[in-house]
Amino acid sequence: MKKIIILIYGALAYIIFLIAFLYAIGFVGNMYVPKTIDSGVETSLSKAIIINIILLSVFAIQHSLMARPAFKKWFTSIISPAIERSTYVLLSSLALILLYLYWQPLTTVVWDVENQIIAFILIGVFFLGWLIVLLSTFMINHFELFGLAQIFNNLKNKQTENPKFQTNYLYKIIRHPIMLGFIIAFWATPVMTVGHLMFAVITTLYILIAIKFLEEKDLRKSIGEKYETYQKEVPMLIPFIKSK
Repeated sequence: MKKIIILIYGALAYIIFLIAFLYAIGFVGNMYVPKTIDSGVETSLSKAIIINIILLSVFAIQHSLMARPAFKKWFTSIISPAIERSTYVLLSSLALILLYLYWQPLTTVVWDVENQIIAFILIGVFFLGWLIVLLSTFMINHFELFGLAQIFNNLKNKQTENPKFQTNYLYKIIRHPIMLGFIIAFWATPVMTVGHLMFAVITTLYILIAIKFLEEKDLRKSIGEKYETYQKEVPMLIPFIKSK
């Protein structure tokens, strides 16, 4: 019964992630969903900035704190290791949903591309960014990354091995294609508002800081010399520029 409950929990966490991920496309792109980055009643500038920073901080703190090895070690001492990743995915998704619900629009236009060809190109680049994000998860291990492998292994009484260091496809060109995809998706828009710009700037800064000072530090510690060599040979985010 416990294994079935874990399986259901992990499956629900993944479904909620899929909903949050798909909604993010519409939210950032101002399309298809009822509440987007530029929709809603506009409030005062100061109030909007404070609320939006809090919302982004909730996601950033949760996302970064729960990804740290020390936290994982403590967390799996009080919950089943089989649902550690699913719980991380679930709470990340809920933090995103909170952001969608309470994001405060700032609709002053920063740029508006009037040329239809360029506008369509930017929309295409926007969707390309999200495609890069999704495909990059499958270039490592999508099902392990989002907790499904762990819950199925638990059901079959199998131990989930530590993730293997892989440099498949886009990972041979840049070290963090998922993050590059997000950055592309957040910036590629024919109409940029102050609120969207705020979102893009803060999330980009968070991505750069998290990669440089948290994720890569953990990867060097866990993988060792092999990852240090990878850092020297493959650029972090911009293809064909070899720098740490």
